Amino acid sequence: MKIGIICYPTYGGSGVVATELGKALASVGHQVHFITYTQPPRLDFFSENIFYHEVSVASYPLFEYLPYESALASKMVDVTVNEKLDLIHVHYAIPHASAAYLAKQILKYKGIHVPVITTLHGTDITLVGRDPSFEPVVTFSINESDGVTAVSESLRDDTYSSFEILSNIEVIPNFIDLERFQKQPKEHFKLAICPNGEKLLMHTSNFRKVKRIEDIIQVFAKVQKQVPSKLLLVGDGPERSGIEALCRDLGVASDVRFLGKLDTIEEALSLADLFFLTSEKESFGLAALEAMACEVPVISSDAGGIPEVNIHGVTGYVSKIGDIDDMVANTVKILTDETLHLQMRANALARAKDFSLEKILPMYERYYEKIVGQSWRFPTQKFTDSE
Repeated sequence: MKIGIICYPTYGGSGVVATELGKALASVGHQVHFITYTQPPRLDFFSENIFYHEVSVASYPLFEYLPYESALASKMVDVTVNEKLDLIHVHYAIPHASAAYLAKQILKYKGIHVPVITTLHGTDITLVGRDPSFEPVVTFSINESDGVTAVSESLRDDTYSSFEILSNIEVIPNFIDLERFQKQPKEHFKLAICPNGEKLLMHTSNFRKVKRIEDIIQVFAKVQKQVPSKLLLVGDGPERSGIEALCRDLGVASDVRFLGKLDTIEEALSLADLFFLTSEKESFGLAALEAMACEVPVISSDAGGIPEVNIHGVTGYVSKIGDIDDMVANTVKILTDETLHLQMRANALARAKDFSLEKILPMYERYYEKIVGQSWRFPTQKFTDSE
């Protein structure tokens, strides 16, 4: 199958999932065409089945804001026609689903119909999509998609409650590559960070306000009074300066290390004793799943789909959003009970295996086959081998 994948080429969850899905599809023989404004950071290797098409937007004095959506739709048309795509899979509704609808209409006049699947990832529904400036377009684009998937049951339910959706939404959860994400022997690195045997706590994200990293700092400051520990923060974003200021205010700056963006996040996770995910909105919790695959228990909020991944009392603990004291108590409980810690490490890995690439990839392939099977090409023009 020839598949076009449209995503944000960023370190955020939707971009990571889309890129890893494309790589996995290519590895089992599908031809995958990425269509984005820059090459995704995880698309860092050569494969005979992976192709990249850059969306370029011309700059004109007339435009205060460059018309990326129009340029993206045009590129989708171009790639579909010239590469004879069987399917277009867009990740994140805004603006990809609406651009795909425009591309479908243009292709219709060329006598070509290629089905579009839209995958909803979270803030495109729970945050941005609810803005009155976008809601009508989001609703229309989802309903006009040939297939719709969501990464968690929570996100599917939020979509139905927030929008007038007529389409059936299929839940296909995010996945983990267990060959990449596994605990590695990096104890010598941990010794450099925790020279006196301190516990190592960790968080990774794009440092947006919705991640509530200030909660992590407050939890850490209280935990440190009971358990000697260090904190690693991986990633970067608009909240970093405020987080750094809070660390200084709480007197923990010397024990918090900012590592910036890491491509080899699994190496850092291999050092951790505990992982924090305290978001106020989180459609799935991919960062938590990556930690669990590296045998790291998780302290999390109960936002969105996180409880579908992090099982309370089994793989870690789940607290209400912003409940600092409960998170502190749960963190101390794990760090001071070696038997509990070891059991939760094992449980975390076992739970991560439920989301292995080997289990989730066939779900996407079956869904692709279903949607393509329900679709059709207009009889006025069909792709042939000679075209």
